[in-house]
Amino acid sequence: MKVAVRTLCEFAAREGDLDFRYTPAPSAEEGIAGHQAIQARRGYGYQSEYLLTGDCLGLGLSGRADGYNPHRGRLEEIKTHRGDLARIRHHQRALHRAQLRAYGALLCRQEQRSSLELVLVYYDTGRDKETLVTETASAEALWQELEQLCRHYRAWADQEADHRERRDAHLARLRFPFPAFRPRQRQLAETVYNNSRGGGRLLLEAPTGLGKTLGTLFPALMAMPAAGTDRLYYLTCRNTARQLAVTALDRLRQAQPEPLPLRTLELVAKDDACEHPDKACHGESCPLAKGFFDRLPDARAEAVQTRGPLTREVLATIAAGHQLCPYFLAQEMARWSDLVIADVNRLFDQSALLHGLIRQNQWQASVLVDEAHNLVDRGRGMYSVRLDQQRLLRLRKAAPRVLKRPLDRTARAWQGLVRDQPETTPVFLDALPSALIASLHGLVSALTEYLAEQPPDLALQELLFESVAFLKLADTYADHSLCEFHRAGRGRASVSIQNLVPADFLRARFEAAQSVLLFSATLSPGVYYRDLLGLPQSSRFTSLPSPFSADQLQVRFTPDISTRQAHRSASAPAIAELIAHQYRSRPGHYLAFFSSFQYLEQVRATLAEQAPEIPQRAQAPGMSGPQRSEFLAGFQAQTGSVAFAVLGGVFGEGIDLPGDQLIGAFVATLGLPPFDAWHDVLKDRLQQRFGAGYDYTYRVPGMQKVAQAAGRVIRTPSDQGVIWLIDDRFLTPPVRTLLPAWWFESPPAADGVSTTG
Repeated sequence: MKVAVRTLCEFAAREGDLDFRYTPAPSAEEGIAGHQAIQARRGYGYQSEYLLTGDCLGLGLSGRADGYNPHRGRLEEIKTHRGDLARIRHHQRALHRAQLRAYGALLCRQEQRSSLELVLVYYDTGRDKETLVTETASAEALWQELEQLCRHYRAWADQEADHRERRDAHLARLRFPFPAFRPRQRQLAETVYNNSRGGGRLLLEAPTGLGKTLGTLFPALMAMPAAGTDRLYYLTCRNTARQLAVTALDRLRQAQPEPLPLRTLELVAKDDACEHPDKACHGESCPLAKGFFDRLPDARAEAVQTRGPLTREVLATIAAGHQLCPYFLAQEMARWSDLVIADVNRLFDQSALLHGLIRQNQWQASVLVDEAHNLVDRGRGMYSVRLDQQRLLRLRKAAPRVLKRPLDRTARAWQGLVRDQPETTPVFLDALPSALIASLHGLVSALTEYLAEQPPDLALQELLFESVAFLKLADTYADHSLCEFHRAGRGRASVSIQNLVPADFLRARFEAAQSVLLFSATLSPGVYYRDLLGLPQSSRFTSLPSPFSADQLQVRFTPDISTRQAHRSASAPAIAELIAHQYRSRPGHYLAFFSSFQYLEQVRATLAEQAPEIPQRAQAPGMSGPQRSEFLAGFQAQTGSVAFAVLGGVFGEGIDLPGDQLIGAFVATLGLPPFDAWHDVLKDRLQQRFGAGYDYTYRVPGMQKVAQAAGRVIRTPSDQGVIWLIDDRFLTPPVRTLLPAWWFESPPAADGVSTTG
């Protein structure tokens, strides 16, 4: 079995407490630059990124040492940091040393050396300062230590190899959990299987009703043996979709003639898993972090023997039995699980766990992204950050004396920034505010030093994390992002780094995967998602025929009604009259979507005045979970009603109302984003980058919301319904071509696929 030296050491050499106290770390770019700076100054004969391989107790080991000087017999491992070296925790230092000594053992065997000088180089990127930890070791001692690590890992490696063999054998003959596929579902499954097996990049538009969760999971799992896939990641944008995937997998397990040896992990957010949210993540504060790595092996062994998915509840039970943190036990099990079901941020955000594991272990990973139409906005959010003046000023009043100077310096930088900007906001800055950034570096160092020695202070931690997040994105600031200044009043300014083109950050994530499948009921045009998400030019787009037909749906237009901003007040009576006429002709449950709560209320009040006998209810801003559930429960009432909602809100997608629960929808808007200064900048950037500024900023995102909202009407092959598209622009060719094709034509008799490169 092949194993990376780093993976070996992380498995066998970690000990002591879990310790996630913040220490200021260089950015990835600073880390690379730091390594290069050290390597460049070492002089003649120094060899960088020195490849080391070897066999030890049947394990094929490999790794790259940062530097080797054969003339001096000196091997170096470089670790970059910022600030006081003492902040690097004991368990981290122990891991660094174990890794260096493992490299040393391989080098002595590879180069037939009897001894070696080993140097841990701790490089402070902020001060350009090296701290060397040097020792000399014999080849015999190093090899004995390596054998000890490998002996510890070997039993696990044998178990893993046996598990992989059994897993692939079962997956190759995996049974579908139903007697037959749904209409078009076989075609979906074949498309997914071929993409996974062939290592493709596919944008798949799979209409509602195909059974997408099972229709993608089943073939992707079946393809793993043939494709040599190590890991499968099923990623979602909503918790409910994650639960659907867990349920689908349970159904798949139950359909097999014998137990399915597939380790499955459900990754949840820290807030949902943490047992002690009032405590910091280190052994001096949280009892579940104390001795974490010492108790981890037994908990890990129990987890891998567990039948069924490692859900939040299952992991919580295992963790409790070993007095471990369940959240970080889940992080560990991500290393050893065949299938991980998680939110998209676990692969795509700045510190994505799954992306790091792929790169470290050089895994062949297959990626499925459900509801992928949301990934553009989610990606922008992952690489955007906001800094608030008010938070700093509030903390400054009661802050400890030791923090007064860095807080005052940052407050003065805020004042200077505010003074230099005009009264009108927002203001889009040509460059990042350099004085504020400089003061933030000092503030972060001071906060870090203070919090490392003091009891947890939530308010100061939030200021620290906000500042660190801002500085991290400032390091990579370019034309993919925008810096915005906003003033809401005295002492209430904010400055944001807002991502416009997530492609520049997500591209590396897609490149690291063996195969990628992005699927959704609304994923047209494929080139829009390819461009904005950073998929390669060779990516394919496939649109599967809908299992529904145009006979099930009446699509009606209103050529005489405009919902443009200037015409909204005048349009309210006509829209209310249309809704009333439709309800009277066929009473039942309807959803009426509008561009804003103000517009919604205007039409709702007009309808109440014109047709008081028609039952109605409306979405309210900031509805709680129980209030949303109550709103949805209204669709199950025997008496019909008109439910008013905002397009793009919580009721515009992700809800299932089959049969008589919903028989029609009114969409009184094209869903276009506001025509404001921010979107003007976005339009210009997307025009410069892709030559499609207006479409990529307004038309495509708007029509995606329309298609999602209207898609609530037909959910099963027996549903019948009507969609009213209320605006004269729906009849124009550029808009109408973005509506689902099956609304206007019956699907082909044979299973056909529309595919473009």
